[in-house]
Amino acid sequence: MIFRHAFSLSADRKRAMRQAGLWREETILDYFDAAVANRPDHPAVVDYKSTKGSRQVLTYEMLDRRVTGIAANFLKLGIQPGDVISIQLPNWWEFTAAHLAAMRVGAVTNPLMPIFRSRELSFMLELAESKILIAPSEFRKFEYRKMVSELQQALPNLAHTFFAGGTGEDSFDWLLENAEAPRRDRFPSPPGADDVCQILFTSGTTGEPKGVMHTSNTLWGDVRPRVERLGLNSDDVIFMPSPLAHQTGFLVGILMPILVQGTSVLQDAWNAEKALEIMAAERTTFTMASTPFLLDLTEAVEKRGVDLPDFRIFVAGGAPIPPALVYRASQKLDAAIVSIWGMTECGASTATDVDDPVGASAESDGKPNPGAEIRVVDEDGNSLPSNVEGRLQVRSSGNFVGYLKRSEFEATSSDGWLDTGDLARINERGYVRITGRSKDVIIRGGENVPVVEIEALLFEHPAIAEVAIVPYPDERLGERGCAVVVLREGMSLTLDEVVRFLLERDCTKNYLPERLEIVEAMPRTPSGKIQKFILREWANPSNGVRPIGAVAN
Repeated sequence: MIFRHAFSLSADRKRAMRQAGLWREETILDYFDAAVANRPDHPAVVDYKSTKGSRQVLTYEMLDRRVTGIAANFLKLGIQPGDVISIQLPNWWEFTAAHLAAMRVGAVTNPLMPIFRSRELSFMLELAESKILIAPSEFRKFEYRKMVSELQQALPNLAHTFFAGGTGEDSFDWLLENAEAPRRDRFPSPPGADDVCQILFTSGTTGEPKGVMHTSNTLWGDVRPRVERLGLNSDDVIFMPSPLAHQTGFLVGILMPILVQGTSVLQDAWNAEKALEIMAAERTTFTMASTPFLLDLTEAVEKRGVDLPDFRIFVAGGAPIPPALVYRASQKLDAAIVSIWGMTECGASTATDVDDPVGASAESDGKPNPGAEIRVVDEDGNSLPSNVEGRLQVRSSGNFVGYLKRSEFEATSSDGWLDTGDLARINERGYVRITGRSKDVIIRGGENVPVVEIEALLFEHPAIAEVAIVPYPDERLGERGCAVVVLREGMSLTLDEVVRFLLERDCTKNYLPERLEIVEAMPRTPSGKIQKFILREWANPSNGVRPIGAVAN
């Protein structure tokens, strides 16, 4: 029960959230029960399993029956309020059901990415003191049971493991088939909206992953204002290819459809052409994913010529969207491209509006959502004027309540401002543009290089599919810039061509990259973000590390 109550927010901050109507003391159970009562026969989840090539539809009533059975078995297994249930599943209906069942018994959900293996899992499961782990029996040619069995021997708190798609007493089906149907009044009192209900580990671009703790109030303090701003309703069919174990997938693939009493369509393994088939067949209207998904989907539409007449909105984040991609995707998908900025710690705090001109998403990462405030400060914490770059801070109704057992890492001020680690500037209209991570700044001869702007220019090059600019050390200038590039199929590129391309676009000479690394693929976090700390290692000649597939330049 050590996770039952949130502890990081001040009483004044909580009171302000309630008075503003941003925290309404509601949990997902309130919204789910309303959906079951109002739309029992409406599709809640449409599940596409790549392992079986299957499609399965669960209505709200069907999902509720399964949730109740799973929750009953959680009680039978001795799960108490505040215990942690870890879910390492792909985008399958079982993930949604397990989270709802955990909420029914007052447990805390700990989503885990399916790609995590023993090294990551041993740390996360031990820190969270997980009592139950639910994983696939097999996914993407990896057998989970043997790995989990070995892990369990070293984790005394991990009492039970279950495998979706397996057979036997440790199969997920056991949770469904062996439950007595209890009356609701036999369940524990539902968790409060200030109780921790989710522990989600940061994907870890550097250092030790941190367990980000959220309550129902902080999760809904992020989701509800976004839904209202986007104008989503019960007619929307939400397509979710981003992992449910990542905050984007969790909030948009699980919470958001239940809030609007709509439908969630899940794709468990990203394939852009398969995504097009699913989106067309299910008449999806909305999705949210990182920038690589937008690029892949746009290229698939260009290749296949598939029409998506019902699709209205693609929300993209994770990194600033190259302007060329915004215009191209808007035209090819015939949809609004909404640019957002956010973090696991604070959800999506800024966004462009659906009816903004296309250029807004091409040139900014949006303005604050209702309930969110942003500011840019200097190294001393003083607010900076418009269009001046500085450290981005955010204070919102979606801000997390602490890091699990790592409070010393919380970069939150006493009055609620979170230091994000991003650099940004805010224009006169309140729209923010992320200019980079503080740790990714290139300072060449004492002058900061605008990394994001140079990346956006290079993205327009016809030979370049993906690009990232990172620093490498230089004895005279301190740092110089290295362009790491993934080429389009059949294309070639030299550093001279890169320089000429940028100069033709009036790029300042001091900003020009002075090395070029061509690689087969970018290293990414599970959520799709480029791991620039790995690129920095590749770019540093003193490390002697060559990226896989690199071409010498």
